[in-house]
Amino acid sequence: MSFDSLGLSEPLLRAVNELGYTNPTPIQLQAIPAVLKGGDLLAGAQTGTGKTAGFTLPILQRLSQMAPAAAGSKRPVRALILTPTRELAAQVEESVRAYGKYLKLRSTVMFGGVGINPQIDALRRGVDIVVATPGRLLDHMQQKTIDVSQLEILVLDEADRMLDMGFIHDIKRVLARLPQKRQNLLFSATFSDEIKALADSLLDSPALIEVARRNTTAERIEQKIHPVDRDRKRELLTHLIRQHDWFQVLVFTRTKHGANRLAEQLTKDGISALAIHGNKSQSARTRALAEFKDQTLQVLVATDIAARGIDIDQLPHVVNFDLPNVPEDYVHRIGRTGRAGAEGEAVSLVCVDELQLLKDIERLIKRPIPQEVIAGFEPDPNAKPEPIQRRSQGRGGPREGGRAHGGSQDQARAPKAGNSAGQGQRDGRSSKPAGAKPAGHANAGVKAAPRRPEAAHAAGHAPAPRAKAGNPGALLGGKSRNDNGGARRDGMRTGGRGR
Repeated sequence: MSFDSLGLSEPLLRAVNELGYTNPTPIQLQAIPAVLKGGDLLAGAQTGTGKTAGFTLPILQRLSQMAPAAAGSKRPVRALILTPTRELAAQVEESVRAYGKYLKLRSTVMFGGVGINPQIDALRRGVDIVVATPGRLLDHMQQKTIDVSQLEILVLDEADRMLDMGFIHDIKRVLARLPQKRQNLLFSATFSDEIKALADSLLDSPALIEVARRNTTAERIEQKIHPVDRDRKRELLTHLIRQHDWFQVLVFTRTKHGANRLAEQLTKDGISALAIHGNKSQSARTRALAEFKDQTLQVLVATDIAARGIDIDQLPHVVNFDLPNVPEDYVHRIGRTGRAGAEGEAVSLVCVDELQLLKDIERLIKRPIPQEVIAGFEPDPNAKPEPIQRRSQGRGGPREGGRAHGGSQDQARAPKAGNSAGQGQRDGRSSKPAGAKPAGHANAGVKAAPRRPEAAHAAGHAPAPRAKAGNPGALLGGKSRNDNGGARRDGMRTGGRGR
């Protein structure tokens, strides 16, 4: 079946065809007709299956075919897409522009870590579609620089991760300011019972789509465990990269401090490497991601949160330098490779401290992961496990959810039910506008190729504490509630806004 059979308009089909895409993915086959009908939707699919095109294409068509509810000299914001991170927001908006190139619709992206004034200028000129992170969106709402009173469509992209990252207070505050009558779409890389319960209070008789079994890993990803002593992980990683001549390797660490340290060590070993995480300025994150995508950078070391914007069709290698504290994040991490039918390799370096984390992961994916001991790196059979929390303390600074300039923190919390390794970082809190484009273009500093319809990937996955609530179903449903206890956001700053 082709895109021509989905009921999309000629301008959209022309744009899609020019990008070289003809066959929609399973999530697109189901989601596009459902969104075109105008009803609410709850959709879940494995990463790399094309969720972004699944909602951007039908949204573009609906907006182009329907006149605004209230005609006026200034075009109103009619569609709002919320994402958890800057990089993902930039990529989604890039897709909106690529697919809508032949439509008379305007879009813009808004996130923290860059100057707010170019975003305000874009809103003043009028936009139809806004892609934003929750914190920066609230900044605009509080400054009354955005009017969402005529909003027609709301999308929560990576809804599960936004809740895990602690955005629930921000989301509640956004929902309270939106019109009651609107189309709501929830798209999620994972499709948990919690998301279903939360969606029940937000969505009105939604269509339900799930195209992949929950918590599964792509069949074309070759997974492998290399047991190694904790103090020889970096040495083993260097050995593997050199021996196999790996290039374009995405390496996951548990903490920001660990990412910085590993990137520095790899560079000293003669391997080009940069770190990307929430404490990096937007310009640094943009530069590292761009160099990694154009293959001038050999290794990108990332925390889970920053990696959500990494969307590369043929990424060959993912390495878990540290296993994640939350098993689901293992699925997200290795889902960066083996996308859109391509083959990929996911290697995990596991020390004695992480054996229980490994068991939890294997229990989740319902299969053992093959293990291979590398000659010369045999782990000490008498080594005793040390608590990960003990080894990670004492480096100071806020946790990943704190301010970006409070120090480089490396705190990994002991695993808890539904809680992850202290990764509550929101999108950017850089104090200076970095990489901002000239006024009038709000996609400040992030250039990302449009995500392919057959591989409009969910980007960068982030372990973070799950939102705790006595009434989970009410978390997303409070359309008229006001909340003054929201967690820190991408736009929270000290000493004034718009820095």
